Amino acid sequence: MNSEINYKDAFGDRLEKCYSGAVYDTLRAMGFPDQLLPQTIRPLDPERVLAGKIFTVSGHVDTTLDAHTTLLEWTKLLSRAPGGSVVVCQPNDSTLAHMGELSSETFTYRGVRGYIVDGGCRDSSFILKIGFRVWCRYFTPRDVVGRWVADGFGEPIVIGGVKIRTGDYVMADRDGAVIIPQEIIADVTDRVEEVLRTENKVRTAILKGVDPVDAYLQYRKF
Repeated sequence: MNSEINYKDAFGDRLEKCYSGAVYDTLRAMGFPDQLLPQTIRPLDPERVLAGKIFTVSGHVDTTLDAHTTLLEWTKLLSRAPGGSVVVCQPNDSTLAHMGELSSETFTYRGVRGYIVDGGCRDSSFILKIGFRVWCRYFTPRDVVGRWVADGFGEPIVIGGVKIRTGDYVMADRDGAVIIPQEIIADVTDRVEEVLRTENKVRTAILKGVDPVDAYLQYRKF
């Protein structure tokens, strides 16, 4: 298993050609206006876009465990993440780094598309060089050794009031991360692509001199 394996994800690939604003607008129009993760969760590389099927992880601080136990449990996390997935983690912690260089290299090798955590990251310069896509809330050199363990894999989690399940989808860019319920992923993707096509028509009309009001009234999009 390595990063050259092509894990097919048609919806993830299509959504990575879109942007989060269009995804949000589409979900809002469909009656899902509260699917945004907190604004404090930011991309390590703002130029990257990430989309794909989610695999959830949760964990907690436990300072009674020794270094060996916490590292063993961490490697189990790395081992369980399916290739082709986006790992989304609720660490229930605001003090530690829940991603680093070697883990990013491992995920890259195993074909994981990216990692989003409501927590911290370290070794950020190395991860940028690797090119692994990470979204996090803060940076710290303090790692999980002897302090934190994962306690849930594939179970529902909540981040910023948004319920996230394994099998749901995420689309994230520099503006934010949007969670798409798995039951509507096909419809959402189709509608987002239609939004982009309509926006391109509005843009073309404006650049040809059409009044913005007339362009909006014609296409009902702006």
